Order: sequence, then C-alpha cells, then structure tokens
Amino acid sequence: MNVIKKAKLPQDFFYLRRMEEDDLPDVLKIENLSYSKPWHVSSFKGEIDNYPISNAYVIVYRPLNKVIGYIIYWHVEKEIQISNIAVSPDFRMMGIAEAVIRQVIVQIKREGAEFVLLEVRPSNYAALSLYNKLGFKVLGIRRNYYSDPREDAMLMGKSFA
Repeated sequence: MNVIKKAKLPQDFFYLRRMEEDDLPDVLKIENLSYSKPWHVSSFKGEIDNYPISNAYVIVYRPLNKVIGYIIYWHVEKEIQISNIAVSPDFRMMGIAEAVIRQVIVQIKREGAEFVLLEVRPSNYAALSLYNKLGFKVLGIRRNYYSDPREDAMLMGKSFA
C-alpha cells in the first residue's frame, strides 16, 4: 500500500460552528464518502433539532469558507457520546480530526463532563490509532453492532475524573 504523507493543517485554518440545515448537502456528501451505511438526511436534521442534548458541529476550512467535516456528540449530564465524526477525503491525514476531538474534549471538560464514549469498527485502523493516541481505552465489545459489512464495535472511553 502506497501511503501519501500529508502535512498537518494548522488549527487556525479551520474552525467549528453549529451545524445548520444549509450545511446538509456538504455534510451528506462527506457522510456518503466516509461510511458504507451513511446516515440519512433526517438523522442529521434530528441532531440539529435536538440541541442542547445533541451537539452537531461542522468543521469549516477558513480560506474557502467550506465545510470539510463534522462532529456530532451527545451531552447527557456528565457523560458524552461521540456519535459521528468525519472529514472530507481531501482533508484527511492532516490532523484535523485529532484537533477537533481535542477541542471538543477541552469544551466538554469545561462544561463538567467526566467521561466520553464512542464506538469504532475494529477494522478502522486510522480511527483506532487516533483514539489510542488521545487516551481512549477499550471498554468492551458490542457484538454485531455494524452492518454493511457486519462487524462488532469496540466501545472506547476516556475518563476526566
């Protein structure tokens, strides 16, 4: 496999803002390029409408004012569940997902969160490497969690307490 090393994108080249319905064409394009079983537009609309429990943000590339990714997490009392994150293929391997998750962790800790959870496919080596780097630990397995293709999910978490 030929791996192309991309340069890290400086953090001041992108920012997070709340997802809006006008962002959904860009979000859906990224979603469809990222997942074998993508979310439907109604799922994203539901996340936007379910604020403040659901926190849906887009990642905007500042020089072009272009949506290049998104993150959605749920904040229920002291627990956070990252439910979806994706970066456009043209902007992957530049440290964007890492910077976004780090930024979210700083924010949720400020808001009193004590624990963050997520699920990941065992075959998603890039995501596993990132979550390990950020200090997430495997807490368990959710059998047959994913479909298309059928796969277990690794439940990972990180405690702040």
